[in-house]
Amino acid sequence: MTSSYLYTTARTPFGRFGGALAGARPDDLAATALRGALAKAPDLDPAAVDDVAWGCANQAGEDNRNVGRMAVLLAGLPTSVPATTINRLCGSSLDAAMQASRTIETGDADVVVAGGVESMTRAPWVLPKPERTFPAGNAQLVSTTLGWRLVNEQMPAEWTVSLGEANEQLQERFAISRERQDEFAARSHRLAAQAWADGSYDELVVGVDGVELARDESIRDGSTAEKLAGLKPSFRSDGTITAGNASPLNDGASALLLGSEAAAERIGLAPIARIAGRGAHALDPQDFGFAPVEAANTALARAGIGWGDVGAVELNEAFAVQSLACVDAWSQQGGVDPEIVNAWGGAIAMGHPLGASGGRVLGTLAARLRHSGERWGVAAICIGVGQGLAVVLENVSDTASAS
Repeated sequence: MTSSYLYTTARTPFGRFGGALAGARPDDLAATALRGALAKAPDLDPAAVDDVAWGCANQAGEDNRNVGRMAVLLAGLPTSVPATTINRLCGSSLDAAMQASRTIETGDADVVVAGGVESMTRAPWVLPKPERTFPAGNAQLVSTTLGWRLVNEQMPAEWTVSLGEANEQLQERFAISRERQDEFAARSHRLAAQAWADGSYDELVVGVDGVELARDESIRDGSTAEKLAGLKPSFRSDGTITAGNASPLNDGASALLLGSEAAAERIGLAPIARIAGRGAHALDPQDFGFAPVEAANTALARAGIGWGDVGAVELNEAFAVQSLACVDAWSQQGGVDPEIVNAWGGAIAMGHPLGASGGRVLGTLAARLRHSGERWGVAAICIGVGQGLAVVLENVSDTASAS
């Protein structure tokens, strides 16, 4: 067994639902991120890419029929470069990176690009196909943008509640107040805006041809807990979750160039981080927001370290309440400082294009480790229908500390 390393990362800016990227097809967004990651390794012959693993949650419209392969072709890579598309909903691109790293570690490949894409704006409505010709009854169009659809009647009702209702239940379970949620959401916007202003994302984000979008479109400068407190609850009349303390609907793509240590010469770069541990966890579907807790604990155990060693955490912010529940649990287990979680903002501010988010958190984590010099970091994400994924990175760049 060899080790797998992260060499380059790239992502598009994330657009708002119906916003600047509404006119961009998801396969074109995927090709943009793929080209962006490879452009940072100009010495690498694209024909030397052994495989591409691509995440996408929807796959009901222009992202159908193996959008990973479509991205390879649209990006201008040789037709000899194979690709697959992976669907683990919100965790799809993190899963793609995990599968790519395993492929490298087993020796089946030396260079793999992982990534993911989602256009929630362009997700189509679908019409169930009738069982017989010309049915007499009505038919209903179903939106594929987010959440359960065409639900199997055998699924227990408690499993198939909306994502928002599931997190209201999580709020009740852990007694996380509306005030804490709004404060966490305001922090996400403040830190994301500051990180962009500081240039932290300049080397991570690549532009989309024909689109004037310089940064993530959902960030609200000047957002405060006091302003967010005025928003009405979205899922219960007496609830705590609003449009302001949950992630929005978004469009975007992310990509990661991974390889073995021996591939460094071929890639023409030194690696920036080692994939040190991976973890997956599953629980009751309605409890999905809490799944990153054990996924991260598993990844840490496999990396042979504990929370006391971790200097940076990137946790996808599907909802403020689930993020707080996870951070609270980790703090109780290992004394995690909440300030190291999403120090450059999170999905509440920057957006959550489902299939692209895992690649974003992993790429941001690697950049944060290089910037701070911390050695160890954790990227984790919650996944609808009751799952979570996590990856531990070890900083191997020239900034890495010995701690």
